[in-house]
Amino acid sequence: MTIFEILKFNRELLDRLRKSGIRLEDADYIDLFVDFNKMVADGCKVTYTVAHLASRFNISERKVYSLVKHFQSDCNPGAV
Repeated sequence: MTIFEILKFNRELLDRLRKSGIRLEDADYIDLFVDFNKMVADGCKVTYTVAHLASRFNISERKVYSLVKHFQSDCNPGAV
């Protein structure tokens, strides 16, 4: 199957995701967000959690904060 065929087959889903504010690269950080929520729920400080996850996922702390904010935001209501 080619990239074009996959895109064509999933066009509606991809369009809904895009309109909802979801980017394809967001899927790369699902584990990061799950770990963030678990660590904070376990009582870890947010700054420690962010530093730990930035090191573990090899990204900047600013990127971790940005991802957390993005994942906590509501979807675009007109897209659903």
